[in-house]
Amino acid sequence: QVQLVESGGGLVQAGGSLRLSCAASGRTFNNYAMGWFRQAPGKDREFAAAISGTGTFTSYADSVKGRFTISRDNAKNTVYLQMNSLKPEDTAAYYCAGRYSSGTGREQGQYYYWGQGTQVTVSS
Repeated sequence: QVQLVESGGGLVQAGGSLRLSCAASGRTFNNYAMGWFRQAPGKDREFAAAISGTGTFTSYADSVKGRFTISRDNAKNTVYLQMNSLKPEDTAAYYCAGRYSSGTGREQGQYYYWGQGTQVTVSS
């Protein structure tokens, strides 16, 4: 079992930055590809970014490409999402997800483990 705990959400003005963290339990963190998904009020949860187990490969949704950066520190069992140039439309609950695989995944169904989410609110 892998437990994921997100942190770092909050309220920020448009154009600002936030860094989300996701701490994972377990001793084989580098065997897990990790992803960030988000869900805005009244909308379906959607893919934001993913990273392979070693951190070599990353994938981004078009809506965040060039503004968000996913990274990981396997020594700390932590994955990060650096969010820059935030827009009001980035307002959502952000969820960390993990799957036992070397490759990145963009579909929710590919992920077995989920955190409880952290809220990001971007004011205009």
